[in-house]
Amino acid sequence: MRVRNGLPYPLGATWDGSGVNVAVFSANAEKIELCLFDTKGKRELQRVALPEYTHEVWHGYFPDLRPGQVYGLRAHGPYDPGRGHRFNPNKLLIDPYAKLLSGELRWHDACFGYRVGSTRQDLSMDRRDSAFVMPKCVVTDTATTWGDDVRPQTSWGDSVIYEAHVKGMTALYPKVPEQLRGTFGGLADSRVIDHLVKLGVTAVELMPVQAFFDDRYLVEKRLSNYWGYNTIGFFATAPRYTSPGGGVHEFKRMVRKLHEAGIEVILDVVYNHTAEGNQMGPTLSFRGLDNASYYILGDAPRYYYDTTGCGNTLNLKHPRVLQMVMDSLRYWVEECHVDGFRFDLATALGRERDNFEPTSVFFDTVRQDPVLSRVKLIAEPWDLGPDGYQLGNFPPGWAEWNGAYRDWIRSFWRGDDHIAPDLSSGLLGSAAMFDRRGRKPWASVNFVTAHDGFTLADLYAYNERHNEANQEENRDGHGDNRSWNCGEEGPTDNRDILALRAKMRRNAIATLLLSQGTPMLLMGDEVGRTQYGNNNAYCQDNEMNWLPWADHDPEDEAFFQFVRRMIAYRRSSPHLRRKHFLHGRPVDGGFLDVTWLKASGEQMSDEDWQDPGLKSLGLMHCDERRSCLLILLNSSPEPMEFQLPRELGVPGWQVIMRTETGQWPVWDAIRTPGSIQLADRSMVILEGRGR
Repeated sequence: MRVRNGLPYPLGATWDGSGVNVAVFSANAEKIELCLFDTKGKRELQRVALPEYTHEVWHGYFPDLRPGQVYGLRAHGPYDPGRGHRFNPNKLLIDPYAKLLSGELRWHDACFGYRVGSTRQDLSMDRRDSAFVMPKCVVTDTATTWGDDVRPQTSWGDSVIYEAHVKGMTALYPKVPEQLRGTFGGLADSRVIDHLVKLGVTAVELMPVQAFFDDRYLVEKRLSNYWGYNTIGFFATAPRYTSPGGGVHEFKRMVRKLHEAGIEVILDVVYNHTAEGNQMGPTLSFRGLDNASYYILGDAPRYYYDTTGCGNTLNLKHPRVLQMVMDSLRYWVEECHVDGFRFDLATALGRERDNFEPTSVFFDTVRQDPVLSRVKLIAEPWDLGPDGYQLGNFPPGWAEWNGAYRDWIRSFWRGDDHIAPDLSSGLLGSAAMFDRRGRKPWASVNFVTAHDGFTLADLYAYNERHNEANQEENRDGHGDNRSWNCGEEGPTDNRDILALRAKMRRNAIATLLLSQGTPMLLMGDEVGRTQYGNNNAYCQDNEMNWLPWADHDPEDEAFFQFVRRMIAYRRSSPHLRRKHFLHGRPVDGGFLDVTWLKASGEQMSDEDWQDPGLKSLGLMHCDERRSCLLILLNSSPEPMEFQLPRELGVPGWQVIMRTETGQWPVWDAIRTPGSIQLADRSMVILEGRGR
């Protein structure tokens, strides 16, 4: 095998049209070997040491290698956990910059750098070769003809996000060819995309698609890491989501098809930790290449500093680790045309050890990047470290998952006391948290349900979690669900309870889509998907998590139409997509941009807001055109009469929608002065125009 010195950049195995340049960062290795395998990855053919070492990068150029070559890496150096070094050349390693992986990890004690079960724990080096159980890297020609692909570039103010899972979207869809179900190719099917278009969403936020593996303890229980928050390759797609021969090109085709339909692609990414876990975890890639550089180590370097709850934390303060993350993000934007990212446990990305800093090196680097600063950036604003919940504290340019909004909406519709002031904040974009440094209402990504927790159907069918299928004795998952079973736990034939559950679902979705901010829906909520009370279905790769495409009952079909109409109404109403936060300021004609009303039709006073039992209120939006939108909410178990405002100059109101029935449109006219009957646990939308 001919080899030349090559270049220390770009990192990874890069095909240049004539040969392959291989460059691998390691500040502490003594030698890096390129291991070549047969096309099936079964037999190791040759090991070649990378001949040159420049600026802590080992590199070599191979004029005889071509795309499709299967390979791995081995790193030589000290095995000294006490000093933070865990080199073990017996372990085949994944190239951090690999664009394609072949095969899945097969768990075996040989995956571990130490002797499993030894009395000295991880201090004793294991000398078994791990190549026979490891997935292999594949040299890839990433060139793609994108043709006339055009990014939708939907403004934040017009965005409606749909959180989805690649496999879950199509695993049960009989119209998708069987070999494509659960893959990127399946998600690219026109009939799947038609569902999203009819619903009216503008972006799909895909749960992790970067290469990840199932945890050993799950495999031993015949479960899997369905969610995928266990990344090991930041440039490669998960092999399980590609059909045979698909590779990264199948992913790119999916992106193009979604773009053609006007739908953006946002990736849920995990740059806070890796699948290698703590000091007792396997040696798969980073740990074996340069443990002391890639991870934040503890005061005793044998251990890891962990703010993620997953055993380790990536060391983004190291320039080469930060470079890897930035190179990865730019790869997905420039090479794969994705439109944005949702960052898992994003607080960990902004830590300076114990303290969260909005001006951390990661956030500052992203902010000045000419590529990444222009795409959608969404933070999950927490981790498990000190002061881990940082909602509202991310820098300008970022949106954030608003978990507080979720709790407020759930509590209000459950009928809790002391919640109306929080509800009012959520309806107006949570200004107390986000209205600073020029941030806009869209910075609040509002949701009532997400992958972590109950589905919308389960939110109003279960009081308690039912996670027995996870085989953790129902101890996992969140205990504070703020759910309500409407009178009976789980499935029921009681028509009154079923009608109440349907109304509660309409209340939740209507509130979400009538709020300032960016709404996010959970896959399947629009058709009543249930997880049977499981609020932590991370390990359930089965119908519990898959979108049900067939056998929708009339109620589910009616709810789909309701959600579709609510999204369309949001799109048509400028009141619901304000560019600035609303604070009750005057607009033309003597109106206020926003007014809070009590049942008497009068403005809310400070004393009214202090009422712990306040469960009914009105929100009136008005603009300079003297157009007004009135939203009335009643979470009490009793119906009530609401006096419509008259002193604000609105001569008459038109009822647009009642969640009591969910029918669109209603178009009932009410003259002023007048009142409207508000059913128990329901809301009404009205429109009017001032004199």
